[in-house]
Amino acid sequence: MNKHFISALFFISCLVSSAQGSQPAMADDMRADGKIYVVIGVLLIIFISIIGFLVVLERRIKKMEDKIKSKN
Repeated sequence: MNKHFISALFFISCLVSSAQGSQPAMADDMRADGKIYVVIGVLLIIFISIIGFLVVLERRIKKMEDKIKSKN
């Protein structure tokens, strides 16, 4: 019961702290200059690369597992 109360307290404090309603001036400047699209593009490239790497890694692991199972 105590763990649930502490978790709920942290969740509510996160909601209250993020509900300030004002954006940083840097975000407005980047959006006005069009640089925000470069940032979003770079983040998408990084995210897609990580997902691709995990897919390739999963396939390699599956092949190794199948190889080990077939030897036994």
